[in-house]
Amino acid sequence: MNIQSFLEHHGILRNPFAEEDAQTDQVFKQHCISSAYHPIWDKVYGDPKEPSTSIIFGPKGSGKTAMRLQIDQHLSRFNAENPGDRVFVIRYDDFNPFLDHFCERMGRRTMRKPEKVLDAWRLWDHMDAILCLGVTELVDGILGTRSRQPHDEISQQAVDALDRTATRDLLLLAACYDQSTASNFTDRWNDLRKHLHYSNLQVKWSLVLSIVSAVFSVLLVAWLMLRDWGVDEATGEAVKVSAQTLWLIPILTLLGSLPLLIKTIKCQHAAMGIHRHMRVGKRETSSLRKILQQFPTKDLASQPLPRFDRTDDRYELLNKFQLILERLGYRGIIVLMDRVDEPHMTGGKPELMRRFVWPILDNKLLKHPGIGFKIMLPQELHRDVERESREFHERARLDKQNVIPAFQWTGESLYDLARARMMACAAEGRNPEPKDLFADDVSYERLLSAFQSLRVPRHLFRLLYRVLVDHCNRHTDAQPVYKIKAETFESALAVYTREAEATMN
Repeated sequence: MNIQSFLEHHGILRNPFAEEDAQTDQVFKQHCISSAYHPIWDKVYGDPKEPSTSIIFGPKGSGKTAMRLQIDQHLSRFNAENPGDRVFVIRYDDFNPFLDHFCERMGRRTMRKPEKVLDAWRLWDHMDAILCLGVTELVDGILGTRSRQPHDEISQQAVDALDRTATRDLLLLAACYDQSTASNFTDRWNDLRKHLHYSNLQVKWSLVLSIVSAVFSVLLVAWLMLRDWGVDEATGEAVKVSAQTLWLIPILTLLGSLPLLIKTIKCQHAAMGIHRHMRVGKRETSSLRKILQQFPTKDLASQPLPRFDRTDDRYELLNKFQLILERLGYRGIIVLMDRVDEPHMTGGKPELMRRFVWPILDNKLLKHPGIGFKIMLPQELHRDVERESREFHERARLDKQNVIPAFQWTGESLYDLARARMMACAAEGRNPEPKDLFADDVSYERLLSAFQSLRVPRHLFRLLYRVLVDHCNRHTDAQPVYKIKAETFESALAVYTREAEATMN
Protein backbone atom coordinates (compact mmCIF):
# COMPACT_ATOMS: atom_id res chain seq x y z
CA MET A 1 0.00 0.00 0.00
CA ASN A 2 1.30 3.44 -0.91
CA ILE A 3 1.90 5.90 1.96
CA GLN A 4 0.82 8.86 -0.16
CA SER A 5 -2.55 7.32 -0.96
CA PHE A 6 -3.06 6.55 2.74
CA LEU A 7 -2.33 10.17 3.67
CA GLU A 8 -4.47 11.58 0.85
CA HIS A 9 -7.40 9.53 2.12
CA HIS A 10 -7.13 11.50 5.35
CA GLY A 11 -6.81 14.81 3.49
CA ILE A 12 -3.02 15.14 3.93
CA LEU A 13 -1.09 16.20 0.84
CA ARG A 14 2.45 15.45 2.06
CA ASN A 15 4.03 13.37 4.79
CA PRO A 16 4.20 15.60 7.89
CA PHE A 17 6.65 13.30 9.68
CA ALA A 18 9.32 12.72 7.03
CA GLU A 19 11.71 15.40 8.30
CA GLU A 20 13.53 15.34 11.63
CA ASP A 21 15.95 18.27 11.52
CA ALA A 22 14.51 21.78 11.90
CA GLN A 23 17.29 23.17 9.72
CA THR A 24 15.91 21.35 6.64
CA ASP A 25 12.29 20.86 7.71
CA GLN A 26 10.16 22.72 5.16
CA VAL A 27 6.89 21.88 6.95
CA PHE A 28 8.21 23.64 10.03
CA LYS A 29 9.74 26.58 8.15
CA GLN A 30 6.73 27.25 5.94
CA HIS A 31 3.91 26.65 8.42
CA CYS A 32 4.66 25.59 12.00
CA ILE A 33 7.34 28.19 12.71
CA SER A 34 4.63 30.77 13.33
CA SER A 35 1.89 28.55 14.71
CA ALA A 36 3.34 25.71 16.83
CA TYR A 37 4.94 26.79 20.11
CA HIS A 38 6.31 25.09 23.17
CA PRO A 39 4.63 26.23 26.44
CA ILE A 40 7.84 27.96 27.57
CA TRP A 41 7.99 30.12 24.43
CA ASP A 42 7.05 33.43 26.07
CA LYS A 43 9.63 33.00 28.81
CA VAL A 44 12.43 32.31 26.33
CA TYR A 45 11.52 34.91 23.70
CA GLY A 46 10.90 37.76 26.13
CA ASP A 47 10.44 41.34 24.90
CA PRO A 48 12.76 42.43 22.05
CA LYS A 49 12.51 46.03 23.24
CA GLU A 50 14.34 44.95 26.40
CA PRO A 51 16.76 42.18 25.30
CA SER A 52 17.17 39.56 28.01
CA THR A 53 19.13 36.34 28.44
CA SER A 54 17.68 32.83 28.50
CA ILE A 55 19.57 29.56 28.84
CA ILE A 56 17.76 26.42 27.73
CA PHE A 57 18.94 22.90 28.54
CA GLY A 58 17.31 20.14 26.50
CA PRO A 59 18.01 16.64 25.17
CA LYS A 60 18.81 15.98 21.53
CA GLY A 61 15.76 16.27 19.32
CA SER A 62 13.78 18.29 21.84
CA GLY A 63 13.42 21.25 19.49
CA LYS A 64 16.13 23.66 20.65
CA THR A 65 17.15 24.47 17.08
CA ALA A 66 13.49 24.83 16.08
CA MET A 67 12.99 27.34 18.89
CA ARG A 68 16.12 29.22 17.83
CA LEU A 69 14.74 29.47 14.28
CA GLN A 70 11.40 30.63 15.67
CA ILE A 71 13.11 33.36 17.71
CA ASP A 72 15.04 34.45 14.62
CA GLN A 73 11.88 34.60 12.52
CA HIS A 74 9.92 36.49 15.16
CA LEU A 75 12.73 39.01 15.59
CA SER A 76 12.69 39.56 11.84
CA ARG A 77 8.96 40.20 12.03
CA PHE A 78 9.46 42.52 15.01
CA ASN A 79 12.02 44.54 13.03
CA ALA A 80 9.57 44.86 10.14
CA GLU A 81 6.83 46.12 12.46
CA ASN A 82 9.08 48.39 14.56
CA PRO A 83 11.57 50.12 12.23
CA GLY A 84 12.52 52.56 14.98
CA ASP A 85 13.29 49.87 17.57
CA ARG A 86 14.99 47.19 15.53
CA VAL A 87 17.10 44.44 17.07
CA PHE A 88 20.41 43.35 15.56
CA VAL A 89 20.59 39.54 15.47
CA ILE A 90 23.92 37.71 15.74
CA ARG A 91 23.67 34.00 14.86
CA TYR A 92 26.39 32.32 16.88
CA ASP A 93 25.82 28.71 15.83
CA ASP A 94 28.68 27.74 13.51
CA PHE A 95 31.77 27.38 15.69
CA ASN A 96 34.05 25.39 13.39
CA PRO A 97 35.66 28.42 11.65
CA PHE A 98 36.50 30.04 14.98
CA LEU A 99 37.80 26.84 16.53
CA ASP A 100 39.90 26.13 13.44
CA HIS A 101 41.56 29.56 13.58
CA PHE A 102 41.99 29.19 17.33
CA CYS A 103 43.58 25.78 16.92
CA GLU A 104 46.09 27.16 14.39
CA ARG A 105 47.41 29.53 17.06
CA MET A 106 48.14 26.67 19.42
CA GLY A 107 51.34 24.63 19.33
CA ARG A 108 51.46 21.46 17.28
CA ARG A 109 51.45 19.25 20.36
CA THR A 110 48.41 21.06 21.72
CA MET A 111 46.54 20.82 18.40
CA ARG A 112 46.48 17.04 18.63
CA LYS A 113 44.42 17.05 21.84
CA PRO A 114 41.04 18.83 21.72
CA GLU A 115 40.82 19.01 25.51
CA LYS A 116 44.06 21.03 25.70
CA VAL A 117 42.92 23.36 22.93
CA LEU A 118 39.57 23.97 24.62
CA ASP A 119 41.25 24.45 28.00
CA ALA A 120 42.88 27.54 26.50
CA TRP A 121 39.54 28.96 25.30
CA ARG A 122 38.52 32.04 27.28
CA LEU A 123 35.65 34.49 27.62
CA TRP A 124 37.35 37.04 25.37
CA ASP A 125 37.54 34.41 22.61
CA HIS A 126 33.74 34.14 22.71
CA MET A 127 33.50 37.93 22.66
CA ASP A 128 35.89 38.13 19.70
CA ALA A 129 33.86 35.51 17.80
CA ILE A 130 30.60 37.38 18.46
CA LEU A 131 32.15 40.67 17.35
CA CYS A 132 33.52 38.97 14.22
CA LEU A 133 30.01 37.85 13.26
CA GLY A 134 28.37 41.15 14.16
CA VAL A 135 30.92 43.44 12.49
CA THR A 136 31.06 41.34 9.31
CA GLU A 137 27.25 41.41 9.08
CA LEU A 138 27.19 45.16 9.67
CA VAL A 139 29.86 45.92 7.06
CA ASP A 140 28.03 43.71 4.56
CA GLY A 141 24.89 45.72 5.22
CA ILE A 142 26.62 49.09 4.75
CA LEU A 143 28.42 48.05 1.57
CA GLY A 144 25.39 46.19 0.23
CA THR A 145 27.43 43.08 -0.55
CA ARG A 146 24.71 40.72 0.71
CA SER A 147 21.01 40.72 -0.09
CA ARG A 148 18.90 41.65 2.93
CA GLN A 149 15.24 41.90 3.80
CA PRO A 150 13.81 45.44 3.37
CA HIS A 151 13.33 45.83 7.13
CA ASP A 152 16.97 44.88 7.76
CA GLU A 153 18.48 47.29 5.26
CA ILE A 154 20.76 49.98 6.64
CA SER A 155 19.72 53.45 5.59
CA GLN A 156 22.32 55.36 3.60
CA GLN A 157 21.05 58.50 5.26
CA ALA A 158 21.88 57.05 8.69
CA VAL A 159 25.34 56.03 7.46
CA ASP A 160 26.00 59.53 6.13
CA ALA A 161 24.91 60.99 9.47
CA LEU A 162 27.67 59.19 11.40
CA ASP A 163 30.20 61.63 12.81
CA ARG A 164 33.95 61.23 12.52
CA THR A 165 34.26 59.47 15.88
CA ALA A 166 31.66 56.87 14.93
CA THR A 167 33.21 56.27 11.51
CA ARG A 168 36.64 55.94 13.14
CA ASP A 169 35.26 53.37 15.59
CA LEU A 170 33.52 51.40 12.84
CA LEU A 171 36.69 51.33 10.72
CA LEU A 172 38.71 50.15 13.71
CA LEU A 173 36.18 47.40 14.38
CA ALA A 174 36.30 46.39 10.72
CA ALA A 175 40.11 46.33 10.78
CA CYS A 176 40.07 43.94 13.73
CA TYR A 177 36.97 41.82 13.16
CA ASP A 178 35.69 41.90 9.58
CA GLN A 179 36.01 38.29 8.40
CA SER A 180 34.38 38.54 4.98
CA THR A 181 35.91 36.55 2.14
CA ALA A 182 33.88 38.33 -0.54
CA SER A 183 36.86 40.50 -1.50
CA ASN A 184 40.42 41.37 -0.55
CA PHE A 185 40.65 42.58 3.05
CA THR A 186 42.49 45.82 2.23
CA ASP A 187 40.24 46.65 -0.73
CA ARG A 188 37.11 46.00 1.32
CA TRP A 189 38.35 48.21 4.16
CA ASN A 190 39.18 51.01 1.73
CA ASP A 191 35.72 50.68 0.15
CA LEU A 192 34.20 51.02 3.61
CA ARG A 193 36.36 54.07 4.38
CA LYS A 194 35.23 55.78 1.18
CA HIS A 195 31.63 54.77 1.84
CA LEU A 196 31.83 56.40 5.26
CA HIS A 197 33.56 59.50 3.84
CA TYR A 198 36.38 59.16 6.33
CA SER A 199 39.18 61.46 5.17
CA ASN A 200 42.71 60.53 6.16
CA LEU A 201 44.81 63.08 4.28
CA GLN A 202 46.75 63.76 7.48
CA VAL A 203 48.45 60.36 7.24
CA LYS A 204 50.05 61.45 3.97
CA TRP A 205 52.05 64.27 5.57
CA SER A 206 54.60 61.98 7.21
CA LEU A 207 55.14 60.19 3.89
CA VAL A 208 55.44 63.48 2.04
CA LEU A 209 57.89 64.77 4.66
CA SER A 210 60.13 61.71 4.32
CA ILE A 211 60.16 62.02 0.50
CA VAL A 212 60.88 65.74 0.64
CA SER A 213 63.72 65.22 3.15
CA ALA A 214 65.31 62.56 0.95
CA VAL A 215 65.10 64.74 -2.16
CA PHE A 216 66.36 67.79 -0.27
CA SER A 217 69.37 65.90 1.18
CA VAL A 218 70.38 64.65 -2.28
CA LEU A 219 70.07 68.12 -3.82
CA LEU A 220 71.97 69.71 -0.92
CA VAL A 221 74.89 67.28 -1.20
CA ALA A 222 74.96 67.69 -4.97
CA TRP A 223 75.06 71.45 -4.62
CA LEU A 224 77.89 71.29 -2.04
CA MET A 225 79.95 69.00 -4.25
CA LEU A 226 79.68 71.37 -7.22
CA ARG A 227 80.88 74.48 -5.45
CA ASP A 228 84.08 75.44 -3.66
CA TRP A 229 84.03 74.39 -0.03
CA GLY A 230 87.16 76.23 1.14
CA VAL A 231 90.92 76.85 0.67
CA ASP A 232 93.74 74.46 1.54
CA GLU A 233 95.88 76.28 4.18
CA ALA A 234 99.13 74.65 3.01
CA THR A 235 98.89 75.26 -0.74
CA GLY A 236 96.28 78.00 -0.88
CA GLU A 237 94.39 76.07 -3.57
CA ALA A 238 90.58 75.67 -3.62
CA VAL A 239 89.30 72.34 -2.35
CA LYS A 240 86.01 70.81 -3.59
CA VAL A 241 83.72 68.67 -1.47
CA SER A 242 84.79 65.08 -1.33
CA ALA A 243 82.60 62.01 -1.70
CA GLN A 244 82.53 61.75 2.12
CA THR A 245 79.88 64.46 2.10
CA LEU A 246 77.43 61.76 0.97
CA TRP A 247 76.91 60.79 4.64
CA LEU A 248 74.59 63.80 4.88
CA ILE A 249 72.01 62.03 2.71
CA PRO A 250 71.02 59.21 5.10
CA ILE A 251 71.16 61.50 8.15
CA LEU A 252 68.86 64.13 6.65
CA THR A 253 66.60 61.45 5.20
CA LEU A 254 66.33 59.70 8.57
CA LEU A 255 65.48 62.95 10.32
CA GLY A 256 62.71 63.67 7.82
CA SER A 257 61.39 60.09 7.93
CA LEU A 258 61.45 59.80 11.71
CA PRO A 259 57.67 60.48 12.22
CA LEU A 260 56.79 57.90 9.57
CA LEU A 261 59.23 55.38 11.04
CA ILE A 262 57.88 55.81 14.57
CA LYS A 263 54.28 55.37 13.39
CA THR A 264 55.20 52.30 11.34
CA ILE A 265 56.85 50.67 14.36
CA LYS A 266 53.85 51.43 16.57
CA CYS A 267 51.39 50.07 14.02
CA GLN A 268 53.51 46.97 13.47
CA HIS A 269 53.58 46.35 17.21
CA ALA A 270 49.81 46.79 17.47
CA ALA A 271 49.21 44.52 14.46
CA MET A 272 51.40 41.81 15.98
CA GLY A 273 49.47 42.08 19.25
CA ILE A 274 46.10 41.75 17.46
CA HIS A 275 47.34 38.81 15.40
CA ARG A 276 48.55 37.04 18.51
CA HIS A 277 45.68 37.72 20.91
CA MET A 278 42.63 37.85 18.60
CA ARG A 279 42.80 34.09 18.18
CA VAL A 280 39.50 33.26 16.51
CA GLY A 281 39.89 35.27 13.30
CA LYS A 282 42.13 35.35 10.28
CA ARG A 283 44.45 38.33 10.07
CA GLU A 284 47.84 38.90 8.45
CA THR A 285 50.15 41.19 10.36
CA SER A 286 51.39 43.05 7.27
CA SER A 287 47.94 43.88 5.88
CA LEU A 288 46.67 44.85 9.33
CA ARG A 289 49.66 47.16 9.85
CA LYS A 290 48.94 48.87 6.52
CA ILE A 291 45.33 49.42 7.58
CA LEU A 292 46.31 50.86 10.96
CA GLN A 293 48.68 53.24 9.19
CA GLN A 294 45.65 54.66 7.37
CA PHE A 295 44.44 56.22 10.63
CA PRO A 296 45.84 59.59 11.73
CA THR A 297 47.97 59.26 14.85
CA LYS A 298 45.54 61.24 17.00
CA ASP A 299 42.65 58.96 15.97
CA LEU A 300 44.53 55.88 17.18
CA ALA A 301 45.65 57.37 20.47
CA SER A 302 44.31 55.47 23.51
CA GLN A 303 41.89 53.42 21.41
CA PRO A 304 41.09 49.86 22.65
CA LEU A 305 42.29 47.03 20.45
CA PRO A 306 42.11 43.24 21.01
CA ARG A 307 45.86 43.01 21.55
CA PHE A 308 45.94 41.63 25.09
CA ASP A 309 44.58 38.56 26.88
CA ARG A 310 41.86 40.39 28.79
CA THR A 311 38.19 41.29 28.51
CA ASP A 312 38.50 45.03 29.27
CA ASP A 313 39.32 45.98 25.69
CA ARG A 314 36.59 43.69 24.36
CA TYR A 315 33.93 45.32 26.52
CA GLU A 316 35.00 48.75 25.28
CA LEU A 317 34.86 47.52 21.67
CA LEU A 318 31.46 45.97 22.35
CA ASN A 319 30.23 49.31 23.68
CA LYS A 320 31.51 51.04 20.54
CA PHE A 321 29.72 48.46 18.40
CA GLN A 322 26.47 49.05 20.30
CA LEU A 323 26.73 52.84 19.90
CA ILE A 324 27.26 52.51 16.16
CA LEU A 325 24.27 50.18 15.84
CA GLU A 326 22.15 52.63 17.82
CA ARG A 327 23.09 55.41 15.42
CA LEU A 328 22.03 53.12 12.55
CA GLY A 329 18.62 52.36 14.03
CA TYR A 330 19.21 49.25 16.18
CA ARG A 331 18.22 49.55 19.83
CA GLY A 332 19.48 46.18 21.01
CA ILE A 333 21.38 43.01 20.16
CA ILE A 334 20.22 39.41 20.41
CA VAL A 335 22.84 36.63 20.24
CA LEU A 336 21.43 33.24 19.26
CA MET A 337 23.82 30.49 20.40
CA ASP A 338 23.06 26.90 19.42
CA ARG A 339 24.55 23.61 18.17
CA VAL A 340 27.46 23.47 20.62
CA ASP A 341 27.46 19.68 20.27
CA GLU A 342 28.15 19.78 16.52
CA PRO A 343 31.70 21.24 16.15
CA HIS A 344 34.27 18.60 15.24
CA MET A 345 36.40 19.59 18.21
CA THR A 346 33.67 18.94 20.80
CA GLY A 347 32.28 15.86 19.10
CA GLY A 348 29.19 15.91 21.29
CA LYS A 349 31.23 14.92 24.35
CA PRO A 350 30.01 16.64 27.54
CA GLU A 351 33.50 17.19 28.96
CA LEU A 352 34.61 18.97 25.75
CA MET A 353 31.40 20.97 25.41
CA ARG A 354 31.80 22.07 29.02
CA ARG A 355 35.28 23.45 28.33
CA PHE A 356 33.91 25.41 25.38
CA VAL A 357 30.67 26.72 26.94
CA TRP A 358 31.65 27.50 30.53
CA PRO A 359 33.69 30.68 29.73
CA ILE A 360 30.65 32.44 28.23
CA LEU A 361 28.57 31.81 31.34
CA ASP A 362 29.72 35.05 32.90
CA ASN A 363 27.16 37.33 34.52
CA LYS A 364 28.92 40.52 33.40
CA LEU A 365 28.55 39.56 29.74
CA LEU A 366 25.14 37.87 29.97
CA LYS A 367 23.70 40.91 31.75
CA HIS A 368 25.49 43.49 29.60
CA PRO A 369 23.02 46.35 28.95
CA GLY A 370 21.33 46.21 25.57
CA ILE A 371 22.34 42.62 24.78
CA GLY A 372 20.35 39.43 25.24
CA PHE A 373 21.69 35.90 24.83
CA LYS A 374 19.48 32.96 23.85
CA ILE A 375 21.71 29.96 24.59
CA MET A 376 20.55 26.43 23.67
CA LEU A 377 22.57 23.75 25.47
CA PRO A 378 22.45 19.93 25.66
CA GLN A 379 20.75 18.43 28.70
CA GLU A 380 23.98 16.74 29.83
CA LEU A 381 25.53 20.11 30.64
CA HIS A 382 22.86 20.92 33.21
CA ARG A 383 23.99 18.01 35.34
CA ASP A 384 27.55 19.37 35.12
CA VAL A 385 26.30 22.82 36.15
CA GLU A 386 24.80 21.40 39.32
CA ARG A 387 28.14 19.83 40.25
CA GLU A 388 30.19 23.00 39.68
CA SER A 389 31.97 24.93 42.39
CA ARG A 390 30.70 27.91 44.31
CA GLU A 391 33.16 30.14 42.42
CA PHE A 392 31.58 29.12 39.11
CA HIS A 393 28.06 29.91 40.33
CA GLU A 394 29.16 33.28 41.72
CA ARG A 395 30.64 34.19 38.34
CA ALA A 396 27.79 32.85 36.21
CA ARG A 397 24.88 33.87 38.50
CA LEU A 398 22.56 31.47 36.69
CA ASP A 399 19.82 32.44 39.13
CA LYS A 400 19.61 35.71 37.16
CA GLN A 401 19.78 34.22 33.66
CA ASN A 402 16.24 32.88 33.15
CA VAL A 403 17.37 29.25 33.02
CA ILE A 404 15.13 26.49 31.65
CA PRO A 405 16.66 23.42 33.34
CA ALA A 406 14.74 20.86 31.26
CA PHE A 407 13.21 21.55 27.85
CA GLN A 408 10.46 18.94 28.22
CA TRP A 409 7.38 17.94 26.25
CA THR A 410 4.27 16.33 27.70
CA GLY A 411 2.19 13.78 25.81
CA GLU A 412 -0.45 16.45 25.24
CA SER A 413 2.01 19.01 23.87
CA LEU A 414 3.50 16.41 21.51
CA TYR A 415 0.01 15.47 20.34
CA ASP A 416 -0.72 19.14 19.60
CA LEU A 417 2.57 19.39 17.73
CA ALA A 418 1.77 16.37 15.56
CA ARG A 419 -1.71 17.78 14.92
CA ALA A 420 -0.26 21.16 13.90
CA ARG A 421 2.04 19.48 11.38
CA MET A 422 -0.80 17.40 9.95
CA MET A 423 -2.97 20.49 9.52
CA ALA A 424 -0.07 22.30 7.85
CA CYS A 425 0.09 19.50 5.27
CA ALA A 426 -3.70 19.11 4.90
CA ALA A 427 -5.83 19.93 1.91
CA GLU A 428 -7.99 23.02 2.10
CA GLY A 429 -10.99 22.52 4.32
CA ARG A 430 -9.61 19.43 6.05
CA ASN A 431 -8.57 19.32 9.73
CA PRO A 432 -6.94 15.95 10.40
CA GLU A 433 -5.41 14.97 13.72
CA PRO A 434 -3.31 11.99 14.90
CA LYS A 435 -6.29 10.05 16.32
CA ASP A 436 -7.91 9.95 12.87
CA LEU A 437 -5.07 7.75 11.57
CA PHE A 438 -5.73 4.96 14.06
CA ALA A 439 -8.42 2.36 14.55
CA ASP A 440 -10.77 2.42 17.51
CA ASP A 441 -8.58 -0.06 19.42
CA VAL A 442 -5.97 2.70 19.82
CA SER A 443 -7.51 5.10 22.29
CA TYR A 444 -6.73 8.79 22.66
CA GLU A 445 -5.36 8.14 26.15
CA ARG A 446 -3.05 5.43 24.80
CA LEU A 447 -1.66 7.83 22.20
CA LEU A 448 -0.96 10.44 24.88
CA SER A 449 0.78 7.85 27.05
CA ALA A 450 2.91 6.61 24.17
CA PHE A 451 3.82 10.14 23.12
CA GLN A 452 4.77 10.96 26.71
CA SER A 453 7.25 8.06 26.72
CA LEU A 454 8.94 9.46 23.61
CA ARG A 455 9.66 12.82 25.36
CA VAL A 456 10.97 14.76 22.35
CA PRO A 457 9.58 15.70 18.90
CA ARG A 458 12.33 13.93 16.97
CA HIS A 459 11.43 10.56 18.49
CA LEU A 460 7.75 11.28 17.87
CA PHE A 461 8.28 12.00 14.17
CA ARG A 462 10.47 8.94 13.73
CA LEU A 463 7.94 6.69 15.40
CA LEU A 464 4.94 8.00 13.44
CA TYR A 465 6.86 7.71 10.18
CA ARG A 466 7.78 4.12 11.04
CA VAL A 467 4.18 3.31 11.99
CA LEU A 468 2.97 4.62 8.63
CA VAL A 469 5.57 2.54 6.79
CA ASP A 470 4.78 -0.62 8.76
CA HIS A 471 1.05 -0.21 8.23
CA CYS A 472 1.37 0.34 4.48
CA ASN A 473 3.71 -2.64 4.16
CA ARG A 474 1.01 -4.86 5.68
CA HIS A 475 -1.62 -4.01 3.07
CA THR A 476 -1.95 -3.71 -0.69
CA ASP A 477 -3.40 -1.02 -2.94
CA ALA A 478 -5.97 -3.55 -4.12
CA GLN A 479 -7.33 -3.99 -0.60
CA PRO A 480 -6.32 -0.80 1.26
CA VAL A 481 -6.89 -0.28 4.96
CA TYR A 482 -7.02 3.33 6.07
CA LYS A 483 -6.88 2.83 9.83
CA ILE A 484 -3.77 1.75 11.75
CA LYS A 485 -4.49 -1.07 14.18
CA ALA A 486 -3.19 -1.28 17.74
CA GLU A 487 -1.04 -4.30 16.89
CA THR A 488 0.94 -2.34 14.30
CA PHE A 489 1.29 0.67 16.56
CA GLU A 490 2.40 -1.29 19.63
CA SER A 491 4.95 -3.41 17.77
CA ALA A 492 6.51 -0.36 16.10
CA LEU A 493 6.60 1.46 19.45
CA ALA A 494 8.28 -1.47 21.21
CA VAL A 495 10.95 -1.88 18.53
CA TYR A 496 11.65 1.85 18.36
CA THR A 497 11.89 2.14 22.15
CA ARG A 498 14.47 -0.66 22.31
CA GLU A 499 16.51 0.93 19.51
CA ALA A 500 16.39 4.36 21.15
CA GLU A 501 17.52 2.96 24.50
CA ALA A 502 20.37 1.02 22.86
CA THR A 503 21.52 4.20 21.07
CA MET A 504 21.48 6.20 24.30
CA ASN A 505 23.47 3.52 26.13
